[in-house]
Amino acid sequence: MALDAPALRQALAKTPGSHTDGLDTVHTLLCRREAPAFQRAATATSNSGDELLVACTQESRLFLELNEQTAGAASIAERPIRFVNIRESAGWSRDKDSATPKMAALLAMAQLPPPDPVPTASYRSAGRCLVVGPADAAERAAALLQDRLDVSVLVTAPGSAMAQVHARATHTGELTSLVGWLGQFKAEWSNRNPIDLDLCTRCNACVDACPEGAIGLDYQINLDACRNHRDCVRVCDAAGAIDFQREPLVQQDSFDLVLDLRAAPAFGQHQPPQGYFHVPPESLPPNQAVSSALMDAVLQLRELVGEFEKPRFFRYQHSLCAHSRNELQGCTACIDVCSTSAIRSDASRKGKGKTELFGGVIVEPHLCVGCGACATVCPSGAMGYAYPGTVDQGKRMRTMLTAYAHAGGRDAALLIHSEGAGRALIEALGRGARVAHGVQAKQAKQAGQSSPARHGPLLGLPQRVLPVAAWHTASVGIDLWLAAIAQGASQVWVLLTDEEAPQYRQVLQEQMAVAQAILSGLGFAGTHLRLIDVDGRGTDALPWLDGALRAAAAQTVVRPAAFAAQADKRATLDLALDHLLAQAPAFDDAAGAAISLPAAGAPYGTLLVDTSKCTLCLSCVSACPEAALADNPDKPQLRFIEKNCVQCGLCATTCPEDAITLQPRLWLADGGKARRNARVLAEMEPYRCIKCAKPFGTLLAIEKMLSKLSGHAAFQGAAAARLKMCGDCRVVDLYSNPAEVRIQDL
Repeated sequence: MALDAPALRQALAKTPGSHTDGLDTVHTLLCRREAPAFQRAATATSNSGDELLVACTQESRLFLELNEQTAGAASIAERPIRFVNIRESAGWSRDKDSATPKMAALLAMAQLPPPDPVPTASYRSAGRCLVVGPADAAERAAALLQDRLDVSVLVTAPGSAMAQVHARATHTGELTSLVGWLGQFKAEWSNRNPIDLDLCTRCNACVDACPEGAIGLDYQINLDACRNHRDCVRVCDAAGAIDFQREPLVQQDSFDLVLDLRAAPAFGQHQPPQGYFHVPPESLPPNQAVSSALMDAVLQLRELVGEFEKPRFFRYQHSLCAHSRNELQGCTACIDVCSTSAIRSDASRKGKGKTELFGGVIVEPHLCVGCGACATVCPSGAMGYAYPGTVDQGKRMRTMLTAYAHAGGRDAALLIHSEGAGRALIEALGRGARVAHGVQAKQAKQAGQSSPARHGPLLGLPQRVLPVAAWHTASVGIDLWLAAIAQGASQVWVLLTDEEAPQYRQVLQEQMAVAQAILSGLGFAGTHLRLIDVDGRGTDALPWLDGALRAAAAQTVVRPAAFAAQADKRATLDLALDHLLAQAPAFDDAAGAAISLPAAGAPYGTLLVDTSKCTLCLSCVSACPEAALADNPDKPQLRFIEKNCVQCGLCATTCPEDAITLQPRLWLADGGKARRNARVLAEMEPYRCIKCAKPFGTLLAIEKMLSKLSGHAAFQGAAAARLKMCGDCRVVDLYSNPAEVRIQDL
């Protein structure tokens, strides 16, 4: 690698929160010959209380061991040691001579303090495991688990021989229900066969006694072949395992773990609950051999005994949620996108009284795997990501961009990737760039080719591409994307692998379409947002990725913003939009200036009210969860603050006259100030009482009421005039004209 220590020192010195101690000497064999330099640093940081950062991840285990063996060095608990990879992500690239700005960005980001810890979700497993599937496969798997787990078997497809030894609880039937998660699974199955496998002693007397051969070594009766001789019942009298008169048994039990060997899994979502493993029959060899898929599941199951914790990845603010109001449903974005079915509508809030009319959602933390897609699609910010939160993730991105710019870097492209498959791809790309030609020549020779593969040598991660690791790529959304563009990034790319569920790809594409529409509408040229999807590309993944990362830069802002990402999603969006508007290359800031947004996933927009239908009943005002709609206490008006609208649709759903239509857009008239001010969507003159002239409704509302009640017996003749009176005058009129009062009036 080409390491320019003075340039790195200079860039980090200008970056807030970064330190330059230890940049005096560049080490080339720190993990071996120069290991004493690390030990001196470990001792020095122990005395000073500073943290220690090692720009190498390959030998992290060795460095941790050296730290423990160094006299005077603090333990990891007292003084953590951090590691950052500047080799595969920067130094091992064909752009290595110009990679100093990227190295500065990576070093600056690595020096940031870790995010605050988040609450956890706990699991407790005693090792009770249910194995479900065909007899032979289930018995084979159970045998691999029984020395470690308390195994029960549910045979769903009889036909093959059962084990002679009754070594475990064995049932037969159809699995009708399976819910729960690690340590909390509840299974229900139905058994229609006359033989109860749990009572069966495997004496084989029934097999020998059956004249039709309807009973096999699976110890189940083929009812189509059975001719009702009942010889089997007589020979099984002592055990009592056979009963033709028994009603189908429905059994329930609780388990900590489940191994499902059936063709169709019990859980249809992309990410099943933790503790559940599905190995389909096609992955199981017909003989007694154990497939790699089954062995992988068995090895994981064997380790899932004890107590476990995982982060509570989300934060939810019910007061901001636009899911439902007054038992009517609005936004369902988080429910629709969740790949684990961890989010459901809070039906328990419906119909319980006035204080319980504001329904929300429920998130089950034990099912959540931390994809963060719910926070990405949530228009109001009610659902937020906490591992890390947007404040910490935004700070990492801004720090990288600042250090990169201070080191002379230009046209930075942030590449958001997962900490699993995404990181592995980036490291493989860097390694491939280091040895690309030799590796491809070897592969060509092994393939019988005379020359390397058609793709040519890998170039590695371009110097302007800054990798940003996330627990899951779907957790970073439009607020941080636009904030990064406002802070000087040329582009934000998201690297997708086979880890992402199909719905994640869709919502990320929708959100990117909204963000790109805003940037293009402001006049910024080029493509700023992009999904880079390598899923399904097989051996072509690395060469394709290598080429995709060489895309041309897009137009950047002239003056990068200095704001920090906020915990509130819409607050971050407002800061980013204000700065982008101020820096916009071309935008018509005339009255009514607006950028049209795609309907899918748009977090902003206006409402179109059909004034010929609207009666100003104001049902929409009570339904709006974001205070975007309001009335006017002085006169009949429907007022609207566009900045607050999240396009949840609750107003349109609530409107009894179907007078409201959503229109996604970003309204930026008057420098964006107009969208912050209330404006009138509908108004009309009040209807005045024919007796006292007091206003008590609107003309259209009274006309509709007169039309609908014109045939009612209580409002015929002179009594019809009471509909045109206010409440007080109506009562007075009822008692002033008793001759006209009918039974219906009372």
